[in-house]
Amino acid sequence: MNETMICAVGNVATQPVYRELANGPSARFRLAVTARYWDREKSAWTDGHTNFFTVWANRQLATNASSSLAVGDPVVVQGRLKVRTDLREGQNWTSADIDAVAIGHDLARGTAAFRRAGRSETATTSPPQPEPNWETPAPEAADPADSPAPVTGQRPEPAAVA
Repeated sequence: MNETMICAVGNVATQPVYRELANGPSARFRLAVTARYWDREKSAWTDGHTNFFTVWANRQLATNASSSLAVGDPVVVQGRLKVRTDLREGQNWTSADIDAVAIGHDLARGTAAFRRAGRSETATTSPPQPEPNWETPAPEAADPADSPAPVTGQRPEPAAVA
């Protein structure tokens, strides 16, 4: 299947709209992508033309995008490009949509704190096990002199290598 996959870097232009549909969650927002270039005459960066895309997200991506994105956030969107033409009230309209596969904040322009989405618990989950002590091997000898020292809660100092 030939699809046009694109990666667009821009800013969220509208608040994401979240909907629960029969086939799962869906969210959409507008993405503004503005070309920038160095203007030699002004010795400054100048904004060029701005392209607007409607970004569509489905299922878990829709849920996470609607709760993570706000107007003005710098984002990177990867997905399938869909160019549509419509006839509305006697005029031809063309729109460019992105069926998103991945959406993330643009870390070149700021920081983000990732929080893993909650997963539904199943009935077959086992109770949490204590973290094993990886620094003391399991005792193999019956002689008390061979057993490891009691754990004090501190990491042992690494042995010097000669």
